[in-house]
Amino acid sequence: MVASRSGDLTADGAAASANVAVIIVNYRTPELTEACLAALSGERALVPNLRAIVVDGGSGDGSAEELAATVAGEAYRDWVEFLPLPINGGFGWANNQALLRLAHESSPPDYVHLLNPDAKVTRGAVARLVEELKVYPRCAAAGSQLLASDGTPTGAGFRFPTAGRELVSAARVAALGRLLGIRPTIVADSSEVDWVTGASVMLRVAALRETGLFDDGFFLYFEEVELMHRLRAAGWLVRHVPESRVYHAEGSSTGIASAGQMPAYWYQSRRRYFLLTGGRRSALAADLAWMLGRPMGILKAALRRQNSPSRVRAGDLIRRRSAAAPASAPTWGDAPGKPPAWMEARD
Repeated sequence: MVASRSGDLTADGAAASANVAVIIVNYRTPELTEACLAALSGERALVPNLRAIVVDGGSGDGSAEELAATVAGEAYRDWVEFLPLPINGGFGWANNQALLRLAHESSPPDYVHLLNPDAKVTRGAVARLVEELKVYPRCAAAGSQLLASDGTPTGAGFRFPTAGRELVSAARVAALGRLLGIRPTIVADSSEVDWVTGASVMLRVAALRETGLFDDGFFLYFEEVELMHRLRAAGWLVRHVPESRVYHAEGSSTGIASAGQMPAYWYQSRRRYFLLTGGRRSALAADLAWMLGRPMGILKAALRRQNSPSRVRAGDLIRRRSAAAPASAPTWGDAPGKPPAWMEARD
């Protein structure tokens, strides 16, 4: 990618030759999805072989009809496909349905970029992720730097959850982590990380062929963390790319404020992650560490006259101990359409 005499970015090299499919999963946010597509359209000048699949996750509110009409319009019909799904199967399952359809094409893409509907790429964001994957052949996932509405960078590259980090998070005392030698969850000093946010991440198809797709036992949250844990365990790298900048209205696509009380499926997903990656001892240690740190977090909030931390409640951790279904990640090439494992477990 080079700059023209006018200073604009132009297609060149790795990004110009890459075959990239962008997947955007909508659930009752058609206006956000349309704005996301509009921003994405500018990347086609830099990544000529870019295309997109807009997935509607069983919205049932007219979103599918509105988006079908948008995609059929002149601006999108040549490079955007619309995929309506009959149920709201969750983030991972919805992305899997698009991925499994791509797997059955005669010429599947080299890379798949997962992009939240409440995200807007800046100029060159997609092309920069392509370049990162080209430069690092063992990189399976490259994630963008997310920006708040005012342009402030937000957390985008992370270390895996551990019992120690649960303790520090519940206590809300960063000094406790430094005292105990526990490195913080957010990585600010390195481009190689454990995992990156699924709001804007480009995945290497060759890596997905090896490790499988999202585990559809998760409804929402932690599914990208578990996938990248699998990728890292198989010897692949995950990298955070600060130069790929994406505005992200966090919580807009899920309807959940980041600082508010989390729904039941958040607790189920959290426990499922620890069970799948470390077993029951890992899940128990994480729960106990969080409950040990919580009184410190409450005391800190009281001293500062803040609201008590409400992201996780001890009672919810105890009640959500049933998310122990076996791993359920489809492999590249499986047939799409199978209901998600979390739904079967519920039934």
